Amino acid sequence: MNRILTRNGEVRPSDAAQDKALSALYRTVPGRAVLSVLTKPVISALGGAVLDSSLSTAVIPWFAERYQIPLSDYEPTEYTSYNSFFTRKARADARPVDSGPDVLISPCDAKLSVYPITSDSRFIIKQSSYSTADLLGCKRLAKRFCGGQCLIFRLTVEDYHRYCYFDDGTKGKNRFLGGELHTVNPIALEHCNIYKRNCRSVTLLHTARFGTAAQIEVGALMVGKIINHHEGSHTFVRGEEKGMFAFGGSTVVLLLEPGRAEIDADILRNSQNGDETIVRYGSRIGTVEKIR
Repeated sequence: MNRILTRNGEVRPSDAAQDKALSALYRTVPGRAVLSVLTKPVISALGGAVLDSSLSTAVIPWFAERYQIPLSDYEPTEYTSYNSFFTRKARADARPVDSGPDVLISPCDAKLSVYPITSDSRFIIKQSSYSTADLLGCKRLAKRFCGGQCLIFRLTVEDYHRYCYFDDGTKGKNRFLGGELHTVNPIALEHCNIYKRNCRSVTLLHTARFGTAAQIEVGALMVGKIINHHEGSHTFVRGEEKGMFAFGGSTVVLLLEPGRAEIDADILRNSQNGDETIVRYGSRIGTVEKIR
């Protein structure tokens, strides 16, 4: 089982109750029968409607206490539904964006793993195999990132579910790829290729410091919405909010071209050991690759 580590090496426990429930869904025959229904987009949409209702506000105090969410980090507001709480907006000083000229920042709060993109563009994560072509929905485009790096940012329910642009630049239109919705918890990876089967939004970002990158937002179980603010062409700056997820665990994937970024040593070491590193929206995770 992979560990979740802070940047100073502290081990953070996973949610045992959540893991137990997911284990029942993915590792038992009855559970997988239930899962075949739960993962249909229509069911996720129904769940989203419930979480958009005013009645859902009743669970907010319990959730905030259960996951030790520091409400002082967020803009004061009156929540009208659970989803309005889940998509709460952080105060700017609670998610400062590193302004170092050559810094690569995290686009979100998450548990980060980094992998090289090999010549055959396939990755093995917890016995699940997927390719850059699967993620992008395009074999030709996948070749552009061969030799580069794949950064996988796994968000869980306690994380801040808004994400930003990691550099200055321009973007084209977002491309939505449909699919069944599955959880991004590692347990699910033992039984199905969730990144290939989940719905996802693919955006090419032409950045000032890191060349052309692909940012992919991946929906998960009970996440019927990937909400991007700029559907068409847009000029952006580092740290500007790109979008947000509705309720559930979710994933942001960043594909970088070869020779563009040097990921910080502790993150690379943790990834090589099969561990995830906790990162924060706007925080440094690497730098521009230096010419040797």
